[in-house]
Amino acid sequence: MATMEIPALLVIIFIIFILIIRRNKKTLNYPPGSFGWPFLGETLDFLRAAKKEGKPEKFVKDRIEKYKSKIFKTSLMGEKMVVLGSASGNKFLFSNENKQVTVWWPVTIRRILGSCLVTTAGEEAKLMRKMISSFTSPDAFSRLYVKTMEVVAHDHFKNYWEGKEKVKVFPLVKLYTFKVACHLFMSIEDDNEIERLSAQFHIFLKGLISLPLYLPGTAFYKAAKATDALRKELLQVVRKRRETLNRKAASPSQDILSHLLSCPDENGKFMSELVIVNNILLLLFAGHDTSSVTLTLLIKRLAEYPQVYQNILQEHIEIASAKKEGEFLSWDDIQKMKYSWNVVSEVMRLTPPVMGAYREAIADINYEGYHIPKGWKFYWNTSLTSLDSEIFPNATSLEPSRFEGAGPAPYTYVPFGGGARMCLGKEFARLEILIFLHILIRKFSWKLLIPDEKIIYDPMATFVEGLPINLQPHNS
Repeated sequence: MATMEIPALLVIIFIIFILIIRRNKKTLNYPPGSFGWPFLGETLDFLRAAKKEGKPEKFVKDRIEKYKSKIFKTSLMGEKMVVLGSASGNKFLFSNENKQVTVWWPVTIRRILGSCLVTTAGEEAKLMRKMISSFTSPDAFSRLYVKTMEVVAHDHFKNYWEGKEKVKVFPLVKLYTFKVACHLFMSIEDDNEIERLSAQFHIFLKGLISLPLYLPGTAFYKAAKATDALRKELLQVVRKRRETLNRKAASPSQDILSHLLSCPDENGKFMSELVIVNNILLLLFAGHDTSSVTLTLLIKRLAEYPQVYQNILQEHIEIASAKKEGEFLSWDDIQKMKYSWNVVSEVMRLTPPVMGAYREAIADINYEGYHIPKGWKFYWNTSLTSLDSEIFPNATSLEPSRFEGAGPAPYTYVPFGGGARMCLGKEFARLEILIFLHILIRKFSWKLLIPDEKIIYDPMATFVEGLPINLQPHNS
């Protein structure tokens, strides 16, 4: 009899234990929302809003309205995810790096980019950032970048714009920014080599944010194959540069590639060749795509707002008139382009080049009364605050004055992210955009050939028809 009572007691204890666990789970207040379909979650809706409708913020806005909450849960790219749709949400994510959250990217980005600055965290990421940041400082810009960018831009306009009645802006601007990146990061100047790299690079871009299906024909599969080809070619570039450095035929400070090969981190450790290649891929992406999208959006907006065009033109005429004939722009000249950068900033507010980014909870988090378990992911969307009429009155109109003085309130305008993970390429992009604009606006005015051309996100803002325009050269 006693032997029968022990198993019965164990069963009762087990049942009580299960009931306690269930009770505790019920008391946890998870954010409202739905995880959608198994594996797929709500990924198809997320991608459809970006790639089909051209409104990545729609996925988030629809659910904010549905759940009556700016915080909700979903499932994207196979991961349980919480969306924070407010400036306070941006502040929480940007100010808690390596405290409560850390950087995270979908498996497609991690597989395609490999180990590099944006896919690493903690001490390794800090060391990497320090090594790369020496080439994204004002000193590096004034010493290395301004003249090269201007030379490339002048050559670009001479070969692709001058003498043309009509051009497609988007592919031409992408060619310019990719050439600038190749010149400055790797000292590659051969047009055939640049075009070969560019062709693979644009396939690589298409698969960064996609369903993680490694099957022939899918965007992810094509991107992975293109990236493998790019890595193979860039490894040859790295090895050739190492040889020239060993022969003292190249300078350790001539570009980022030489710098990464020649300089160890503060612990005396050198980057491996593969990690150098991965970071070069990242820099090509960061230094090329955001700038090309922003420039194309800027050209579209200037055609739509003639008075803004005239104001920018006057600013650049005044800067050019103070230069001697044939004299290149200086870092000080860039700082004088304040109105121009206000316009660029307002253009990025209206149509952010990037949809948003991700983080991962590295501990259980209680945020505004909601329980977010360790391991869950976060997504923040750039447009949610920048197009919020409560933050920016007349939010859909272009008003550069918003960026005068102190500018927008903190965490409301985040095209470059924020906090410890603020985009390292922000100043690089500003320089690249303003130099191109300085030459373009003194050469041409233009008209849109498709005024209401559709824009989709794939993964960046992309003009479906390439933004064709009619060029009108200035007489002098």
